[in-house]
Amino acid sequence: MQELDGAHRSVLPWRRDPAAWVVGLLALTLFLAPAVGATSERLLQDTLKSMIVAFGCLLAALLLCWSTTRNQATPRWHALLWLPIGLMVYAAGSMVWSHTYLAAVEAARWFVLSLLLWVGLSSLKREHLPILLTGIHWGAVMASLWAALQFWFDLKLFPQGPSPASTFINRNFFAEYVVCTLPFSAWLITQGKGLGQVTLRVGTTAFTLVAILMTGTRSALLALLMLLVLLPWALYRYRQSLGWTQWSRLTRLAALGTLLLTVGGLGLIDSGNPKVLAEQHGSAPLDRAFSRALSMTESSEYSAGSFSIRAAMWKATLRMIAANPVVGVGAGAWEVEIPRYQVAGAQVEDDYYAHNEILQLLAEYGLAGWAFLLALLAYLSWVAWTLREGAAGSDQAEAPMRALSLCSLLALLMVSNAGFPWRMASSGALFVLSLAILAASDARMRERPRRLVVPHPWSAASARTLMVVMVVSMAVATFLSVQAVQAERRLVRAAQLALSITRSGAPNDPRWAATKEDILSLVDQGIAINPHYRKITPIVADELARWGDWENAVWIWESVVASRPYVVAMLTNIGSGYAYMGHLDKALEYLNRAQAIQPQSLAARSLEALLLIRSGRDAEATTLIQSALLLDRYDVDLLNAAYALGVRTSNWSMAIEALQRRTKRWPEHALDGWLKLGHLYAGAGVNDPTKALDAYQRAVALAPPQLKQQVRDLVAPVYRDRL
Repeated sequence: MQELDGAHRSVLPWRRDPAAWVVGLLALTLFLAPAVGATSERLLQDTLKSMIVAFGCLLAALLLCWSTTRNQATPRWHALLWLPIGLMVYAAGSMVWSHTYLAAVEAARWFVLSLLLWVGLSSLKREHLPILLTGIHWGAVMASLWAALQFWFDLKLFPQGPSPASTFINRNFFAEYVVCTLPFSAWLITQGKGLGQVTLRVGTTAFTLVAILMTGTRSALLALLMLLVLLPWALYRYRQSLGWTQWSRLTRLAALGTLLLTVGGLGLIDSGNPKVLAEQHGSAPLDRAFSRALSMTESSEYSAGSFSIRAAMWKATLRMIAANPVVGVGAGAWEVEIPRYQVAGAQVEDDYYAHNEILQLLAEYGLAGWAFLLALLAYLSWVAWTLREGAAGSDQAEAPMRALSLCSLLALLMVSNAGFPWRMASSGALFVLSLAILAASDARMRERPRRLVVPHPWSAASARTLMVVMVVSMAVATFLSVQAVQAERRLVRAAQLALSITRSGAPNDPRWAATKEDILSLVDQGIAINPHYRKITPIVADELARWGDWENAVWIWESVVASRPYVVAMLTNIGSGYAYMGHLDKALEYLNRAQAIQPQSLAARSLEALLLIRSGRDAEATTLIQSALLLDRYDVDLLNAAYALGVRTSNWSMAIEALQRRTKRWPEHALDGWLKLGHLYAGAGVNDPTKALDAYQRAVALAPPQLKQQVRDLVAPVYRDRL
C-alpha cells in the first residue's frame, strides 16, 4: 500500500475523496482474508476468514453511507445486484419450509455478498483500481508464501488438512482462490513504473504461480492452463491501452527473465514436507503439477480416486434436481437431503457440499438458481461480446480491465465445477468484487444498455438510516462471531481430549475420569450454543463409542440427527448404541429409518446383523453375514460382528475370514487383526501352531516401539518365547 500511495499520490486525493478510503478498506479485506489464518484448531480457518470479509464489507458500507451524507458520493444501482439479492430473498423464504438454520446462514452469506457488490459498484472509479488490485495481489502473495514454507520446510503454524494449504483448511481451497487472482496481478505488472517495480511484480506473480503448482490441485491446474492461453492474448490485444509497450528493452527482458527464472528455478526445488513426499506425486512443484495433471488421464482415477467420489455426488445431485425442479430443496439444504438421492450403498454422506457450485445452486434454489445462473452467464457473455467494440471505440480504456476480470471469473467458474469456492469467504469475496469491477466499468462506459446502471442518489436521512442498519448488522455479526468461536472452541477441545484418550491405549483407565467429565461438559456447552454443528460434534461421539460409553455417544449422535435426519451412518450408529445397551426396540426403530432411506446400505446391513445377534437369532445372522461376504458387500462393523459371532458359535472359518478381510481392506486394524488371528490359530478349535506363530510375529512387527512389550504380553504364553 505504501508503494501505491507514493506512486499515485497526485491521482488519488485520499483526503478529499472518501471513495478512495472505501476501496482501501476493500483492498485491506482482500489482503487479510487469504493472508491471515488461525493458528489453533479451536478456530476453523473459514470462520476467521468469514469474519474478516463480513466486518470489512460492513465497515466499507458504513464509510460509503457516511460519504453520502456529506454529498461526496452518489450510490449506484446495477441490474447485477438483483442476482445475489434474489438468492438472499429466496434463502430467507426457505427458512419457513426447509432447514431453518442452514437457510439463515445462506441468507446471511448472500446479504454480505450483495452488500459487497453494491459497495464496489458505488465506490470503484478507474483511478481506484490499483488500490483494490494491489490488495488482491499481495494477499495472494502472502498466502503463497505460507504455502511455500509448508511445502519446502514443513511449517506447522496453521492447522490444516492436505498440505500445502497456506492459511486455508485445504490446499484445494487455496489453489482455487489464488489462480483467480493471476489476471489482476498481470494487470498490475503492466502498470509498473520502472525496472524495479516491474521486476518485483513479475517475481511475486511467478512465485504465486509456483505455489499453485505445489498444491497439484487439478481444477486449479486446468484453470491455470486456460489462463496461460487467455492472459497473453489479452495482454497483447490491449497492449496499447495497457502501456507495457512503452517499457524499455531492458525492462522487457528483465520481466521475461524474472518470470522464467522464478518458475524454472523455484519449480525444481524438492519439498521438505514428509506428507507431501509420501503422496508420491512428485517432490518438486513442476514435477507435482505434471504428475497430478497426468493422473486425470488415468482410468484408475475415475474408478477409485477423488473424481469417482465427486462423480457419485454429482449424479446424486442431478437426481435431487430432477426431483425438485421448481423450488429446490431449500437454501443450504443439500447436505441434509443428499442421502435420500444416493445410490444404494453409497457412503459419501460426510460431505457438506456437492463439489460443483452450479449443480448445488440448481438443487437448492430450483428456478431461482436457474434464473441466477442464466442471467449471470448472459451478462458475462454480453461483456465478452462488447469487448471488441470497447477496444475500438470511445471506451477503449475500459476494455483491458474488463477482459482481465472476465479471465478471473472464467477461472472461478472452472474451479467451481469441482469445488465450492462461492461458499468460501475469500473466493466468494473475490467473485463479487470481480463483478463489481465490471459493473463499475459499465457505469463509466458511454455505450451501454439503458437502465443497466443508474445513479441512485439518496437523501442524507436515507443514508443515516442505512448507517444505523450497518451498525446494527455489525453488532449482530459480532454476537454471531463470538458465539461461533465459543462453540468451535468447546467442541474442538472436547474432540482433542477424546482423541488423546483413545491414543493412550487405555481409554477406560480410572485416571481419565475427570477428563471424560470435562469432555461431556464441553460438548454439552457447545451443542447448547450451536446444535447444528455437524463437522466436529460426531467426532466426540465416535470416540466415546470406541470406549464402550454408548449412553453418552448416543445422545450426542441424536443431537446431530435432530438437525441432519437422513444421514444413514449416523442413524445406524445410534441403532448400534441402543443395541449394545439392550434397547432392541429403539435399535430396530433406527434400523427402519436407515433402511427407508437406503435399503441396501452397508451400515444398515451391519446393524441388522448386530440386532439378530443381540436377539439370539444366530442362524439368521450367520446367513446374512455369509451372503454379504459372498457378494463382497460389507463394512468394518459387519466384519467385527462376523468375528464375534464366529467365536461365539465356534464357526472358526467365518471368524478367520472376517479378520483376514478386515486386515486386508482396513490396514489400520491390522495389528488387532493379526493378534486375534493368532489367538484363533492357537486355540483348540483350530490348533495350527505354524499359522499362530506367523500371526503373532506379524502383530509384534506392526506394533509401534512403545507398545511392543504390551503386544508381546497379549501373545499366548506358549508362543511368547518363540517370537
